[in-house]
Amino acid sequence: MLTLTLLGLSIGLVANAFPTQNSGNGKNWVVIVAGSKGWHNYRHQADACHAYQIVHKNGIPDEQIVVMMYDDLATNEQNLTPGVVINRPNGTNVYKGVPKDYTRNAVTPDNFLAVLKGDSASTKQGSGKVLKSGPNDHVFVYISARGAPGLLAFPNDELYADDLLDVIIYMHKNKTYKKVVLINRSVSPSVYATTATNSYACYYDEKRKTYLGDWYSVNWMENSDVEDLSKETLMRQFKVVQSQTRHVMQFGNKTLANMKVKAFQGNANARPAPPMTLQPVLEPGLIPSPDVPMAILNRTYSSAVALYLNKLRSHLKGIEQLKQKMQKVVQCVTGDNRENPKILSVKMDRLQQQCYKDAVSHYKKHCFSWFFPEVRIARPRVPQL
Repeated sequence: MLTLTLLGLSIGLVANAFPTQNSGNGKNWVVIVAGSKGWHNYRHQADACHAYQIVHKNGIPDEQIVVMMYDDLATNEQNLTPGVVINRPNGTNVYKGVPKDYTRNAVTPDNFLAVLKGDSASTKQGSGKVLKSGPNDHVFVYISARGAPGLLAFPNDELYADDLLDVIIYMHKNKTYKKVVLINRSVSPSVYATTATNSYACYYDEKRKTYLGDWYSVNWMENSDVEDLSKETLMRQFKVVQSQTRHVMQFGNKTLANMKVKAFQGNANARPAPPMTLQPVLEPGLIPSPDVPMAILNRTYSSAVALYLNKLRSHLKGIEQLKQKMQKVVQCVTGDNRENPKILSVKMDRLQQQCYKDAVSHYKKHCFSWFFPEVRIARPRVPQL
């Protein structure tokens, strides 16, 4: 039996997963994705590198690990310690040894889905490494990224929830898993999912002038660092994360949470890595992910007043432009000013997924793209149409 675990974080679709003891001679496979780029999004790639170190030190060989990350931190001009990426204050270098299977423009939803399906022929630019899992294997998938309802952001594109679920169903039909751990939605009775509905950045680094981690991800990974994974269960890890992270929930078949964490984050035939001792961080400095660019500007104010004020004006101007753009779009669609406040403030159910995807694509093409730097800093919200 292959159990698929998805672990991740973002504002809308995200996965956090954990499930079961291996059976027979099965292998453990891992897919790790950082869905952003840029120094201000440092935390996502740092999270991904940390996740690699956990599964690697617990015995999963590199040939069974696929890593997708933009890889623009280690040699970034803002990195005062070239080649070093850390995920907590005064932390160790989590970048060392991380495989570079898919980097830069190869970090795409299409490549990610091809990796899950084991379809090497459909991958573009990257190493071509894909899952080669079988019916006796476990799969652990971790995604650290930004998101919105029904989609998860990649560096230059979006992964839609229904496309991911289609691939999981494909994997099920082709007998590549028996149980699934997935965020936000259940596919079958053999699914266990956890998620944090809100994302918070943490561990601001004064020297690097960016946030080192995402609070949800940091909590499960630091739990994996300090516990014996052959004894720690998924349920206990969930409760630890839940006690420290806001808005954490679990869904699906919760009996799977009785499985040991090592069943996905380690090799059943290898001795688990000895637990680490981590010094507590008394003040993690939590900040909502959409506020990160503004928070970084605020923290660097004293050293760059002029630059700060220029960017602040640009930020405020961008917010006002986006607000006016949204009001114009809603007015154009409804033709009724009385309904505008409700439409702009109330979250509505997505009853037609394909219509939602078409609307998001059209909006990005004809109104504005949230991948432009001047738009990203203005905290755009994906329209709820």
